[in-house]
Amino acid sequence: MNAALGSGGIILGFVASLGGIVTLGTGLARRRGRLLIAGRTYVWLVALGALLAFGFMERALLTHDWSIAFVANNSSRHTPFPFNVATLWSALEGSIILWTTVLSGYLVATAIKFRKRASDPLVGWATLTMFVVSMFFFGLMLPNIGPADPFKGTPFVVPPGFDGPGPNALLQNHILMAIHPPMLYLGYVGFTVPFAFAIAALMTGRLGEGWLLETRRWTLFAWGFLTIGIVLGAWWSYEVLGWGGAWAWDPVENASFLPWLTGTAYLHSVMVQERRGMLRVWNIGLLCATFSLTILGTFLTRSGVLDSVHAFTESGIGPWILTFFAFTVLVTIGLIGWRGDRLRAPGRIDSPLSREGAFLFNNLFFAVFAFAVLLGTVWPLIVEAINGQQLSVGRPWFDFFGMVLGLCLLGLMAIAPVLPWRKTSTETLAKRLQWPAWSGVAAVVFAVSVGARGLAPLVAFALGGFAAGSALRQVVLSTRRQGWRGFIGRANGGMIVHLGVVVLVVGYIASTTFQSSREVRFTPGQKVTIEGHTLEYLNSSSKANDRFTSVAADIRVDGSKVYAPALRQYPENSQAIGTPSVRTTLVDDVYLSLLTTPADGDVVNVRVIIEPLAVWMWIGGGLMAFGAALAAWPGRRRNPLDPVSAPVSSPRDDEHASTPDSLDEPDEPDESEPVFTGVD
Repeated sequence: MNAALGSGGIILGFVASLGGIVTLGTGLARRRGRLLIAGRTYVWLVALGALLAFGFMERALLTHDWSIAFVANNSSRHTPFPFNVATLWSALEGSIILWTTVLSGYLVATAIKFRKRASDPLVGWATLTMFVVSMFFFGLMLPNIGPADPFKGTPFVVPPGFDGPGPNALLQNHILMAIHPPMLYLGYVGFTVPFAFAIAALMTGRLGEGWLLETRRWTLFAWGFLTIGIVLGAWWSYEVLGWGGAWAWDPVENASFLPWLTGTAYLHSVMVQERRGMLRVWNIGLLCATFSLTILGTFLTRSGVLDSVHAFTESGIGPWILTFFAFTVLVTIGLIGWRGDRLRAPGRIDSPLSREGAFLFNNLFFAVFAFAVLLGTVWPLIVEAINGQQLSVGRPWFDFFGMVLGLCLLGLMAIAPVLPWRKTSTETLAKRLQWPAWSGVAAVVFAVSVGARGLAPLVAFALGGFAAGSALRQVVLSTRRQGWRGFIGRANGGMIVHLGVVVLVVGYIASTTFQSSREVRFTPGQKVTIEGHTLEYLNSSSKANDRFTSVAADIRVDGSKVYAPALRQYPENSQAIGTPSVRTTLVDDVYLSLLTTPADGDVVNVRVIIEPLAVWMWIGGGLMAFGAALAAWPGRRRNPLDPVSAPVSSPRDDEHASTPDSLDEPDEPDESEPVFTGVD
């Protein structure tokens, strides 16, 4: 029953997507509003198909339906409930089910949001584009046809008492694996909505600012979920893999980082188009690049072409996804070329010393950063495809570009928020940067006083303090003028995100640059002092259950709580899996990783890593998510014109563009001011 009904859901979703494409395409070609309205019906059928596939696969996993190959290969009777649920997205076929389910949710949300404008061609083209994406992913799972059929039958006779291997051992020893992938998918798939409206704007020729206003919050939510997913993934790596790091420029990590970079650039750049009607090509290009990179990331993680702890095994899905990626890129480039004359901006950048000038530099830095990460990630594939030689691009490549471009972006984060629109004088800029600059100096003095050394870290701390001071200044000015109501909205939400980035970067730099690592051979009762922390080895302990056998070393840290790093042996793994134990404070982490099982006399080898300020990486990630929520929350902006059908209006100058700074007025205009809403 699970296989039949789940496969039926996939067929329903595919046919409904195709029906939606045909209905909407006919309505758009013949300009029949009734067909555009009728096309919305297929949204609910797509959602029903996805829910059937998702629900019956979960039912198969929870009831251990071994007649389905996916269940037999990835589930186990002994897997705990939350990890059994998460098994669906721990392997290839189930992850595609999750993708289509999330996409159908966004389709339903879009249909509800724009239900009163279902006959609008812009909404029609956007919905059609989303149907094309959903049809592709349902097509990957078509029974007996698609390369990722999740309900394919088990190719052998299941013997009595059979039990599957369960998910990968690394994916069932921390609860973050039940949360991290869905967050990433909500971000990945969420970018389909603004991409669809970008395609719709190109198809209809309505390339003014109306479609941007329609999709701004969709983009913010997608970016916020992707940010949360990346941070949770880094936290999982830190807590599980035993090396004491959170980010290693792993190819699959890069696959999620790439759309984050271009999506972040878009969220900054779009403000220039809304305010001044400029950077239209940039914004269309960044949105299309972001969606295309989510498809490329899907190829990198699910085709098996990359060797990664995160990647799935080799499969036949790669050529399909790569073809869809190429199709997406070619279509968007062709549409941008076709509409090139209408993408010309009505204004120009008057001075590089302006907010729009800073955002242009911001775009360039993010674009170079994304290109460097992309090139380092795919270069081994390119070389292997050309001459068969296998090589890898190491951390020095990524660390160099990450450090240089990261410092540049921190500097822009400090300067851009205080710049007015159009232009400013150096005297006004110097005055506005006075307090942020002092905060940067204070950050360096504090870092040196606690023992920080090295040019690059100290420059990063200085720029981090500079950027934090600039963001705090903007928040204070805004709330002083408008009260706490002024705290909510895009401007202050963006500043909270900036603060989160600074906090995360400072935590990352401190924990990686100034960490102290040491391997200690402990005997029972032995005490060791490392970086001011006293560690006492008490004894070893072991336990066994149906899932694994475990040996742990009980170590008392600083005379208080006992921590127990362990080695777990799973039946399906030939090597033991380490389970670190971490004592976390606001000052530092004491990271304990057991290297060997107890030898004669209960002797153990333990890696001890002291990581300053590591917890601030996760606090910074939380601040970024909070800032994104604030930015997406409706502020005091009024919308006097219909954002899609409004006539062209002239961009208005910022009345404070060249006035002296005042503590009574924020640099960012009040959100009740209208923005440039011209539509071609």
